[in-house]
Amino acid sequence: MVDVSIIIASWNTRGLLRGCLTSIHEQTRDIDYEIIVVDNTSTDGSAEMVKKTFPQVTLIENPENRGFAAANNQGIAIAKGRYILLLNSDTVVLDNAIAKTVSFSDDNPDAAVVGCRVLNPDKTLQPTCFMFPSTLNMLLSSSYLYKLFPRSKFFGRERMTWWNRDNVREVDVVTGCFMLVRRKAIEQAGMLDEQFFVYGEETDWCYRFKKMGWKILFTPEPEIIHYGGQTTKQMTEKFRLQLSGSMLIFMRRHRSKLTFPFARFLIALFLFLRVPYWLAVAMLKKNERKKSIQTAKAYSIAGFYCLADWKKLLMNKVRYREYRYV
Repeated sequence: MVDVSIIIASWNTRGLLRGCLTSIHEQTRDIDYEIIVVDNTSTDGSAEMVKKTFPQVTLIENPENRGFAAANNQGIAIAKGRYILLLNSDTVVLDNAIAKTVSFSDDNPDAAVVGCRVLNPDKTLQPTCFMFPSTLNMLLSSSYLYKLFPRSKFFGRERMTWWNRDNVREVDVVTGCFMLVRRKAIEQAGMLDEQFFVYGEETDWCYRFKKMGWKILFTPEPEIIHYGGQTTKQMTEKFRLQLSGSMLIFMRRHRSKLTFPFARFLIALFLFLRVPYWLAVAMLKKNERKKSIQTAKAYSIAGFYCLADWKKLLMNKVRYREYRYV
């Protein structure tokens, strides 16, 4: 058994994937690791690049895009590591970050999941870690008051905007771009729920771990760079719908039946309140007009589906199953 199995789900990010794999090899020391790349039918030569440039990497080539959760589950199924690291293809590993995270997790055996400090390409902080969705958090998010009062622990509670990610802390959720997971915890809670397709799967996973008594921890010493949005920008409107749908799946599964209609309303409110802003941008900035109109359209459609038929938000072709974990 190796120390960590690094699983990368990839879809049309060849250049970034090459940089990610290179950074792993150059910046990972003192541990035994394996890399598993699961390619979701990329058309940009990603799979061919992995075969040619990184022959030591285990490559799984899917005949169709199975989504983020399913692709990672394929990797987990054949992984040999004591830990599983979910790593986005648009990341760069810095200064032995993977080994540092493994060491931290070894020192905290009650942690199912450990996240690290994530930076933007310009090395500014990219806030990761957040609270589980709730009607209160949705209401505050809709109001955008966390933007006006980012240091407020109340208004900024969902995104934890008041926290600089500069100390070890127990959190609800760490972002799936870098997520070290203990094998023992996976054996207890099960793998990622493929109904989420993309977005929300790490939130659901962390919730299930916590329900079983595990901790979700953040440590600031390991660092990575995350470019962000490199996959989702290829189908912006569909991913915008899926993001709202994934949040509703979580609320359906883990909150009360009475809460769900209110959650649909709050997400629709969040979406509709942003439509006038993007239409104003389209009117005032000619060079951003097309993109802004597309964004306003995506928000409008997502808001309508939230209220009318929320399952139309979902990208997953597999029929949504009505079941709960609790």
